[in-house]
Amino acid sequence: MPLTKKQNFLFIILLLVMVFLFLVNISLGSVSIPLKEVVNGLLSQEMSKESWEIILWNFRFPKAVTAILVGIGLSMSGLLMQTLFRNPLAGPYVLGLSSGASLGVAFVILGTGFLPTFISSFFLSNYGLILASSLGSLLVFMAVLLVSKKLKDTMAILIVGLMFGSFTSAIVSVLSYFTTAEKLQKFTFWSMGSISNLSWNEISLLSVFTFIGIGISFMVIKPLNALLLGEKYAQSIGINYKKTRFLIIIATSILAGSITAFAGPIAFIGLAVPHMAKLLFQTSNHFVLFWSTLLLGAIVMLCCDTIAQVPGNDITLPINAITSVIGAPVVIWLLVRKKRF
Repeated sequence: MPLTKKQNFLFIILLLVMVFLFLVNISLGSVSIPLKEVVNGLLSQEMSKESWEIILWNFRFPKAVTAILVGIGLSMSGLLMQTLFRNPLAGPYVLGLSSGASLGVAFVILGTGFLPTFISSFFLSNYGLILASSLGSLLVFMAVLLVSKKLKDTMAILIVGLMFGSFTSAIVSVLSYFTTAEKLQKFTFWSMGSISNLSWNEISLLSVFTFIGIGISFMVIKPLNALLLGEKYAQSIGINYKKTRFLIIIATSILAGSITAFAGPIAFIGLAVPHMAKLLFQTSNHFVLFWSTLLLGAIVMLCCDTIAQVPGNDITLPINAITSVIGAPVVIWLLVRKKRF
């Protein structure tokens, strides 16, 4: 479907903004690196200081790549959920995947005192937390998938997801009540989200999961447009609704589950970015929203991470706090300015 001149112009602007913010994100932090030096380093040219080169490749560049992956993954899963449930408040975690991941990590961090030392030491490592989070998300995903095959009503799946989330949150609360302050603090830090501690191997795995999820999402663009007019309309034009719903749930689970496993539960992005894309492009056409949501997701996440770094200071704020504190007012302002929902 051809794009309008305005939409083409907006896409070019968003792409340029994303590239600029990517460079700024790498440039700013506790140690500022001039943009010219960042560009030289990325082009494999020699930088003025060896320390800048170490900071660029070992810390800033991996974190910026992670921010883009997290931004596009959560934004796309949010768009899928809002369209499937036709609910503007639906986000990537409505299926209970985040709560499942939190439960897996809670069992590891808060309950490792009951395990042998060599097992608990493994699970408390970075890979151990990722494995525990993935298993928790997978468990909830399998339960939701099993229930979805039994239910015809899509809204019932939404309620089931919320109930799974409430159930797992209750178990986490019980574990938190009986644990020590030190373990509770570690779990709290994980729940705040972080994109700065991933190795290249972990980023590679996250990239694979993210692109698989994005690929499945691309396959359902046409059915998503039909779903805007309801389930019955989609079926009347030949859309296999059960298959489409299954693919949407699979894509969302892969995206939200893998991101939560590697970066922790990150709020706001999946809920708000699809609305920002709709307001900016003034369309509900998913051929346009697919690419605009990806670009805006990356832009918003890079912007939030740059602010979280507190340029010129050694302090790094929790990314979860920044995404909500900065993002929510922006969306409210956009809605009020456009005078529409």
